Amino acid sequence: MDVLIHLFVGLHIVGIAALLGGFLTQMKAMGQGTARFVPAMLHGALTMLVTGVALVGLNQADDQTVDNIKIGVKLALLIVILGLVYVKRDEEKVDKGLFGLVGLLTTANIFIAVLWT
Repeated sequence: MDVLIHLFVGLHIVGIAALLGGFLTQMKAMGQGTARFVPAMLHGALTMLVTGVALVGLNQADDQTVDNIKIGVKLALLIVILGLVYVKRDEEKVDKGLFGLVGLLTTANIFIAVLWT
């Protein structure tokens, strides 16, 4: 079970890397007002959602404690991120505020995962 959990943690990290990497590649464009949500951001957020749900299930099946409040906060942030990216994915330009919000929420999600014990 540990190997499976570690596999999904790795895939979860790949998802966050795709989401944050997509954001970072558009930072210069954000400054010019031409940023857009790239497909990597949508795929990264979806990967995070699927692997995160799987991780909660695997940890509970392995009789490990799961902090449901932490998971709920992370899920809420991810749903907002996913909603924004999904709805605005086909637009040529995304408002700086919305684009910056996705980056902020993504970073917040990372720090919640790492610092909330």
